[in-house]
Amino acid sequence: MSTLTRPEGTRPEDLHLSRRGIAAAVFGGYAVYALSAEAAPTRTPSEGPITETVQLPARDRPVPAFMARPDAPGRFPVVVVISEVFGVHEYIRDTCRRLARLGYVALAPDFFARHGDPSRVSDFDKIREIVGAASEPQLIGDLDAALRFLRAQPYADRRRMAITGFCWGGAIVWLACARFKDFKAGVAWYGRLAPPSPGDFLSEPDRSWPLQIAPDLRAPVLGLYAGKDQGISAESIEQMRLALIQYRKRGSEIVVYPDAQHGFHADYRSSYDAEDAKDGWNRMLLHFQRNGVGPRPFG
Repeated sequence: MSTLTRPEGTRPEDLHLSRRGIAAAVFGGYAVYALSAEAAPTRTPSEGPITETVQLPARDRPVPAFMARPDAPGRFPVVVVISEVFGVHEYIRDTCRRLARLGYVALAPDFFARHGDPSRVSDFDKIREIVGAASEPQLIGDLDAALRFLRAQPYADRRRMAITGFCWGGAIVWLACARFKDFKAGVAWYGRLAPPSPGDFLSEPDRSWPLQIAPDLRAPVLGLYAGKDQGISAESIEQMRLALIQYRKRGSEIVVYPDAQHGFHADYRSSYDAEDAKDGWNRMLLHFQRNGVGPRPFG
């Protein structure tokens, strides 16, 4: 059984994946390193939404992104979906399809395309190498490319844009809502808040972390966190709560699920908690709606 309980993935001692598990992950399109043998992941029907891989106009090269959107005329609200360290694998694609069936244009950029495909790697040291190669300037540049792409599409409503992300991507949500005025709302699922200790994964001093950029938030962020997360301390969560109050970031809040583990929304992991995942999903949709990024009836 695989258990991911840390914000940027699992340490080797946390996880032992069988050959059967690796084969199942590759066949199903899920992250090799993280798929639980006991998991029964959601598979949203592909019928209905339009799904495709698009190319984002980054400055150095086109960046692929998975997109799902309603198959209907008109302009629709946008949700940019930021993956975990495992990249744009089937769980992220399914999240996009779920959003599209609700009336959103969902776009998941592949931030790791320049460096490798972490979803197919079973060695976490290699995953760290791929993820660590994606610098903060590159991430900001790719997000800018995603926004430029979306602004140019006749089906995307540039006035109604939100962002959500999981694990590694959860931290990026906070950063994006501080750097880009386009986003009207963000939802961060168990993203690290405080900088890692020196020498730890992603501890380079030139990376920004949510606690550091809290004063700069331009859009309200809903943080969804796990009470039993081994990598995100209760202290850092409380510090972020106080920072949101101190800097008067109205509309931003943090919700903690006391009995949940890191990755509780990820239905391909053993840490998945169906009840908390459903509650968090509903809170996310409500947060979007409250901030003007709700879908309108269509079809």
